[in-house]
Amino acid sequence: MAPTFLLVDPTHYDVSYAINPWMQPDAWARDPDGFADRARRSFNDLKAALERAGARIIVEDGAPGLPDMVFPANGGIVFDGKAVPPHFRFPQRQGETERFRTIFRRLVKDGVLRNVAELPDHVLQEGAGDCLWDQTRGCAWGGFGQRSDEASIEAVSRLFSIRVEPLRLHTERFYHLDTCFHVLPRGEILYYPPAFDDATQARIAAIVPESMRIVATDEDAARFCVNAVAFDDQVIMAEPAASLRARLEARGYTVHGVELTPFMMSGGGAYCMTLRLDRTTR
Repeated sequence: MAPTFLLVDPTHYDVSYAINPWMQPDAWARDPDGFADRARRSFNDLKAALERAGARIIVEDGAPGLPDMVFPANGGIVFDGKAVPPHFRFPQRQGETERFRTIFRRLVKDGVLRNVAELPDHVLQEGAGDCLWDQTRGCAWGGFGQRSDEASIEAVSRLFSIRVEPLRLHTERFYHLDTCFHVLPRGEILYYPPAFDDATQARIAAIVPESMRIVATDEDAARFCVNAVAFDDQVIMAEPAASLRARLEARGYTVHGVELTPFMMSGGGAYCMTLRLDRTTR
């Protein structure tokens, strides 16, 4: 079956505040109509690239005043048909939780999802951006330390009855795990080591053999190429440098580059703009 992804229409997207170091509200304000047009084109190009690669796409509406809904990877975790809405750290995004909860409940009625579960009230957890499934190792990787808190690791493990390997995020610049760590379909890890402290880098190295670790360069990270979508032998990402494309192609992957600058102005790339709905852990 085709992998299924949720995207959120960018009609209400803009960059009007800054809650991470990548966000550029002043630049957006200089040409809001022009950037909105470019965002629409980039969104359409991403959707088309996913569909060409073989994905099924479900597009839901965003909401006025919640521009970052266009990044549904933060809208929840979905494994085995169970959707868990997020608890956001910053007030600018907290209104998204009920919107995504409503979307998930509608998808349950449509037969796309099985049920909706809830995080404990005291836990901060910002969706699939901080919880990446690793089919090869039979576990999830959980990011914490910037947006999601450490208590989220155990909470997610209990909700889904899975093992979650904790990875502490070291810098504000890489505030969600998906900005600096990606699990490729054949088990390779594409990651940016400076986003992690020494102990966390050692943890990754102890679990993932060197032959399966692909180290992203500063340029790769700045281009949001680690923030990729991958399934089967297909990889969809913001326009990569030729060197990264060659490294992935040498491993048998077909790379689709998409111009995503308007969304990178808010700190997001291809993975941020999608939420996979059919991921299974069993």
